[in-house]
Amino acid sequence: MPVSIRRRATVCCGAGLAVLLAAVVCLVVFLAHPLRAQDGQAADTSGAPALLVADSLRLEGRDLLIAEGNVEAITGTTRLKASKIIYDRNTDSLTLEGPITLVENEQIVVLAESGSLDAGLENGLLQGARMVMNQQLQLAANRIDRVGGRYTQLYKTAATSCRICESDSPPLWQIRAKRVVHDQLEQQLYFDNAQLRVLGVPVLWFPRLRLPDPTLDRATGFLIPQLRQTSLLGTGVKIPYFVALSDHRDLTLTPYLSPQTRTLELRYRQAFRRGSIEINTAVSDDEIGPSSRRAYLFGSGNFELPRDFRLTFDIEMTSDDAYLLDYDYSGKERLDSGIAITRTRRDEYANVSLTSYETLRATESNATLPTVIGDLTYERRFVPGLLGGEMRLGLDANARYRSSDDPTDGIGRDVSRITADMLWQRNWSLAYGVQAQMLGGLSIDAFRTRQDDTFAGDVAEIVPQTAVTLRWPLVKSTAGGVTQILEPVAMVGWTGGTRRDIPNDESTRVEFDEGNLLSLSRFPAPDRRERGVTAAYGVNWMRSAPGGLETSLSAGQVWRDIADNDFSDSSGLTGQTSDLLLAGQIKNPFGLSLGARSLFDEDLNVAKAEARLGLTRRDLSVGASYIWLDSDPDEERYDAQSEWSIDGSYSFARHWTGSANMRYDVARDRATNAGLGLRYQNECVNVNLSLSRRFTSSDILQPSTDIGFTIGIRGFGLSGADSRYTRTCRN
Repeated sequence: MPVSIRRRATVCCGAGLAVLLAAVVCLVVFLAHPLRAQDGQAADTSGAPALLVADSLRLEGRDLLIAEGNVEAITGTTRLKASKIIYDRNTDSLTLEGPITLVENEQIVVLAESGSLDAGLENGLLQGARMVMNQQLQLAANRIDRVGGRYTQLYKTAATSCRICESDSPPLWQIRAKRVVHDQLEQQLYFDNAQLRVLGVPVLWFPRLRLPDPTLDRATGFLIPQLRQTSLLGTGVKIPYFVALSDHRDLTLTPYLSPQTRTLELRYRQAFRRGSIEINTAVSDDEIGPSSRRAYLFGSGNFELPRDFRLTFDIEMTSDDAYLLDYDYSGKERLDSGIAITRTRRDEYANVSLTSYETLRATESNATLPTVIGDLTYERRFVPGLLGGEMRLGLDANARYRSSDDPTDGIGRDVSRITADMLWQRNWSLAYGVQAQMLGGLSIDAFRTRQDDTFAGDVAEIVPQTAVTLRWPLVKSTAGGVTQILEPVAMVGWTGGTRRDIPNDESTRVEFDEGNLLSLSRFPAPDRRERGVTAAYGVNWMRSAPGGLETSLSAGQVWRDIADNDFSDSSGLTGQTSDLLLAGQIKNPFGLSLGARSLFDEDLNVAKAEARLGLTRRDLSVGASYIWLDSDPDEERYDAQSEWSIDGSYSFARHWTGSANMRYDVARDRATNAGLGLRYQNECVNVNLSLSRRFTSSDILQPSTDIGFTIGIRGFGLSGADSRYTRTCRN
C-alpha cells in the first residue's frame, strides 16, 4: 500500500537538509513495511494510502521513526491523533503518547492517555481510555484492546449516555461491567458481569448482557418494557421483544402479564419493492370478558401497481365488542375491512372498493346495517374545443348488502345504484371584476331495491340540471398594509324531474356548511337530489394585517321554490328558506386561533353549532372544542347532544412536559373520559407517566382507570441525540 509522509513545519538553517533526508529514509522504511489494511471482517481499506502528518520527524538508527507534535496517522476510515508516535520497524508497531484520539468512520471516537498499536491500527492496547459512540454513548475503561480491526475489548468499564459534570458525582444511570466487547461489524456491545446502577446504587445484575451500539438501527432483542395498571386488569407489565427477520421484515412479540390477564401481542411488518404490509394482533386469556379467550386482528397494506394504480387494503376483527377498549387497542365503535384500487391523474380519477363493516355498539345490529358496501367511481375531465370551458364525464356505482332476509319495513333491504354524469362548466370575467360561472349537465340514475316491501323494485330516471354562479371580490388595502376582501356570492340553479319512490339509504346524514352553499344539491349521494329552482346567496369577508392577524367570516342561506321534506329537522335545510349559516375564523400572531360554525333559524334558535379554540406557543399547546346538536329522530338522535373537550401540553421546565385531556357530556352532566400525562426527558433517559379514566358504562363496558409507566434509557440503537434536552454543567 502506498505511503505519504508530510511535515507541517519547515526546520530552518542546516536542519532542513537533515529533515529532508529523514523523510526520504522514512519513506523507504514504510514502503518496505507498509501499513496493513483491515481484513474482510471490517471495513475494506485495501488500496487506500497510509498518511502520516507531524510537526517534526526524525530517524533513530535504522529501525525507529519518531514523529512529534500534532501527529496524525490516517489509514482507510481510521484516523489517529497523538502528541508523539514512535514506529518500530522490527515489530511493525506504533508506540503512542497522549493525549490520543482514535476515530473510526466518524462515529466511534476513542480517547486514551497512552498505548501501542500495530502499523495497521487494528491490534494493540490503549491505557486510561474512553470510547464515545455516535456522540451518545461513552464507555470509560482502564484498558482498551483492539483485535483484528473488528473487536474492541474494554476492561473495568463504566458505560452511560448521561452527561457527567463532576468526577465524584455519579451519573443518573450507568452500566458497570468487568469486560465489554464491541463488535464493529455486527454493531453490538457484549457486557460480562454487568451491573445497572442508578445514581451509583446497583439495582440490577446481569451475568451476560447484549445491547446494540448507537450506530445500529435494527437489532433483535428486548425493547423498553412498560408498566401498566388498570382497574380491570390490575398491575401488569409489557415486555416487547423485537426480531429482525431480515432487512425488510421484522416481528415484535409483547407478552402482557397481570393478575387478570395473560396476553401475547404481535406486530409483523414487511416492506416490498412497491409496497408494505403491517399486522397487529393480540390473544388474551382473562376473566373480565364474555369468554376466557379474546383476540383482535388489525392489518393494512399499500402497494403500487402498474400504470399508476395503487392497491390498499385493511382488515379489522375482534372477538367481542369490549375487547379493544378494555385493552386500549382502539377506540373505534365500528370496524371496517376493505380493499380498494385507485388511480389519480391530472385529468382522471378511478376507484373501485369493497368494504365490510361491523358495529360494536350495543344499540345497533349487524344484521340490519349495510355491512357490505361496494363502490365504483370513474371521472374524466377534458376541454371541448367547440364550447370551451371544461367537460366532466363520470360513472358512479354503489351496492349495499344487509345480512337479514326480513323484508318488513326495509329491515333486510339491499340496494344498488348506478349513476352516469355529464357536466360542462365555463368561467368568465365580467365588467367591474365580477366572476361568472355557468354549469349544465345531465345525470342518469338507475336503482334496484330488494327485500323491502315498502318500495318498488327497479327505478330509473334522467335528471337535467343547470346553474349560474356569480362572485364579486372587492379588495381594499390601507397605507398600514391591511388588506380586506369582501366577496358577495350568489347562485341560481335548476334540477329537473321529480323524486322517485326509492329508499333513502345513502343520504341519511346531511351537513350544511360553507363548502356546499353554492351546490345544486346538498345531499351527499344521488339517491336524493334537490329538485326545482334553487337559489343560494351569501357573503365572504377576509382581513389580513401585516402583523399576522387574520380574520374571516362567511354567511349564507338557501332558498328553493318547493320545500324538501327529506331533509332532517337539524340539517337547517327544511322549508323553502334554510337556516342562516354563519362561520368564522380568527388567527393572531401569538398562536391563538378560534373557529366556529352555526345554523340559526328565523327565531335565532340554534340547531347545530361547533367551535374550536386553540393556542400554540413554543412551550404550550392547548385546544378546546364545543359541539351542540339538537334532537333529531330522523338521525336517530332522540336527545340533544352537547359536549366539550379540552387537550393540551405544557413544557413547564426544559426537561419536563405535562399533558391533559378531558371530554365532558354537558347534556348528561358527566365526564366521558379524562387523562393526565407527565414526561421527563434528557440526553440519557425518557420517563413517561400517564393516568386515564373512562367514566362511561353500558351493557358491555365498565368504567376503568388506566395507569402507565415507562422508563427508557437512551444511547443504545438509533435512539437519537437531541441537543435540546442535553443538560448543562454549572461552573
